[in-house]
Amino acid sequence: MRKWIAIAAGLAVLAVANFSIHGRERLLTEGRVVYLELAPVDPRSLMQGDYMALRFRVADAAFPGRPEGAANGYLVLRTDPRGVATFARIDDGTSLGQNEFRMLYRVRNSIVKFGTNAFFFQEGHASRFAGAQYGEFRVDEAGETILTHLRGRDLELLR
Repeated sequence: MRKWIAIAAGLAVLAVANFSIHGRERLLTEGRVVYLELAPVDPRSLMQGDYMALRFRVADAAFPGRPEGAANGYLVLRTDPRGVATFARIDDGTSLGQNEFRMLYRVRNSIVKFGTNAFFFQEGHASRFAGAQYGEFRVDEAGETILTHLRGRDLELLR
């Protein structure tokens, strides 16, 4: 009997994991591409390991200072013709305007995060990403996001 319970539990875990992976893969292929401008971050994070700490201007515009006591929610962002998003308002349930979309944010330790607050790269490649100006995200209709690339001043792909 225990054997069958263990097998059922293992299959349930695999099903949940595969469902999550499928959702992320769909977001990567079907999600809307938007760019969020990076805000200054402590440059030492480049030297602490194989990652870059990230902050975004839209978070600073939505929550000037630190978002003490803020809860998770959605921002409404507006894109320009290049796909660069700017803060429009905190989502209040009203209809979206032209070129607007919702983006899920989470507040952790008084820091606003959009999917992640770090970009990881191969060891020794920090100089390639030092000039990053934008984070490229894929966003779905529900506001879920995934960071896919970092971009330079003219939205050129940094590799």
